[in-house]
Amino acid sequence: MTRKHGKRIDKDHYFMNIAIEVSRRSTCTRRHIGAIIVSDVGQIKSTGYNGNPRGLPHCEEIGCIRDKLGIPSGTRLETCTAVHAEQNALIQAGTDSRGSTLYSTIVPCPICARMILNAQIARVVYIDDYSDLAGIELLKQAGIPIAKMDKKDFADKLDG
Repeated sequence: MTRKHGKRIDKDHYFMNIAIEVSRRSTCTRRHIGAIIVSDVGQIKSTGYNGNPRGLPHCEEIGCIRDKLGIPSGTRLETCTAVHAEQNALIQAGTDSRGSTLYSTIVPCPICARMILNAQIARVVYIDDYSDLAGIELLKQAGIPIAKMDKKDFADKLDG
C-alpha cells in the first residue's frame, strides 16, 4: 500500500505538531507556547500552554502587565502571573513525567529547566529559541539530551 500524501512523519515531528496545536489555547498576548510530555513508549502524559492560573483574568482580557511596564522578553519573569506551558504540563503529569520526553514550542526558561530536572524528564525537544538560553545550559549541565527542531518544518503552523 502506498501513501497518498508522502512518507510517514517521525515521532518528533508528530509530537511537536501536537505541541503547536496545544499552543493555540494560550491566553498570552506576547507569545503562544505549547508543551506536551510523552512517555518512552509514545503515550502522551499531559499537555500545557501558557496563561494565567485558573481563577485569574487572562492577559487577552486585561492586557499584558509586561507590555504596560515595558519589560523586555526574558527579564523579570516574576512580574508576569502566567504559568509557563512546560510548568502546566509538568503539574498535570505529576510523577508520570519521570523518564519522558518534553516537547515545547520554545526553549525552556531557567525556571522551567529546573522543574524539568526535578521532574526527571529524560529528553527535551524544542523549536524556537528564547531570549535567555540559561535554561538550555542547565539542562546540558545535567546531561539531559536536547534536540532543536528546524523551525522551517513548522513555519506554516507557528504564530509570528
